[in-house]
Amino acid sequence: MTPVALSLEELLPDKTDSREARAYSLLIRTGLVLSTVGVAILIPFFGLVMAFIGAFLSMTVSLILPCMCYLRIIGDSATISQRLLCGFIIMVGLLCAFGGTYSSVAEIVRSYLEM
Repeated sequence: MTPVALSLEELLPDKTDSREARAYSLLIRTGLVLSTVGVAILIPFFGLVMAFIGAFLSMTVSLILPCMCYLRIIGDSATISQRLLCGFIIMVGLLCAFGGTYSSVAEIVRSYLEM
């Protein structure tokens, strides 16, 4: 939520009084937390959906894409060991992404069928 809060705080006019700036910051962050709690209460599978998004995107962004971009940038100058290590990291990332995505989707389906 920090990036969202910082983006919203940048839209506010520049305040020289630090107390007023802190008050606005506190209001923005409190509103974001309350809205997140409201969504979590109103949407029954919010935690499971967040697990699905996290399982898929975190592995993609933290393991798979950096290695693929690295290999793409250095191109043919990559050594065999660099290619093998990046390939291994990509495979581990894919396995974790598929495993996490499968388990979260299976849990969503199980919870839905229990309703």
